[in-house]
Amino acid sequence: MPDPQDPRVAVYLDFDNIVISWYDRVHGRNAYSKDRQRIADDPHDPEVSARLKDAMIEVGAIIDYAASFGTLVLTRAYADWSSPVNAEYRSQLVARAVDLVQLFPAAAYAKNGADIRLAVDAVEDMFRLSDLTHVVLVAGDSDYVPLAQRCKRLGRYVIGVGVAGSTAKSLAAACDEFESYDSLPGVARPVSKKVAPAPSAEPEEDAPVKTRAASRSRAKKAPKSADVDTAQPTEQDEATALLQRALRLGHDKADADEWLHSSAVKTHMRRMDPSFSEKALGYRSFSDFLKSREQIAELEETGHERLVRLRES
Repeated sequence: MPDPQDPRVAVYLDFDNIVISWYDRVHGRNAYSKDRQRIADDPHDPEVSARLKDAMIEVGAIIDYAASFGTLVLTRAYADWSSPVNAEYRSQLVARAVDLVQLFPAAAYAKNGADIRLAVDAVEDMFRLSDLTHVVLVAGDSDYVPLAQRCKRLGRYVIGVGVAGSTAKSLAAACDEFESYDSLPGVARPVSKKVAPAPSAEPEEDAPVKTRAASRSRAKKAPKSADVDTAQPTEQDEATALLQRALRLGHDKADADEWLHSSAVKTHMRRMDPSFSEKALGYRSFSDFLKSREQIAELEETGHERLVRLRES
């Protein structure tokens, strides 16, 4: 059985998945599919090269995050390394002692079978390395859900890493812990590229004012009930609801008015939703996150102790 006092970590990267997902995150939905042929034809074209550079993956950020859980006993990256996009990373990966597993696609646009090969290797490693305690899956496909579940059944702690917006929620839920690649230390968040407005006969400085006025006009005409029906909960709203559920469940196990340790509340929240991360929501600490929810959470800080309870309505 694995010894929790000496954590030993295995890392598996579906490298094509993370590269393509981050490219789409930086340049827009399905951007890689649209640019795939141009990249294959001439990856050194100035425009293509610039777009690839803007969407470069910070390999070190992923490896460093995995190493925070314990000693890295093996790290493998699965991809077609003959592809110009992936070839750019070979020196970085080799420098971090990452094993490069070569996968050749069956056809020009076919999947390379990384999910099958990665899953087979991971299960074999768990039986071969009995002291393995943690498994880090760097991917986003729901195809990896059975692998994450099997790793957990075999007694391993599973950490998922994926690009925000491109990772299946089912995969995040199947992990013990999930971290967005976007929120890893050392990763620069992509800057949203605004589309230039169409030419207009009116002065440019008047356009935003006119747009805001039109928006206000439309908002006044729309019935309030329609706003409620069509509004989608944001990540902030979902985090607030998650906190409220965790506090209620915590109070159910204890007295209704009893203070709860904030660390225990956060642990419970991550068990309910492994993708929860206060840093991804823009907060430096969990305490800052709690302070921003003062309408539902009451925080008490005594020395190094942080206590929280559900605020009475």
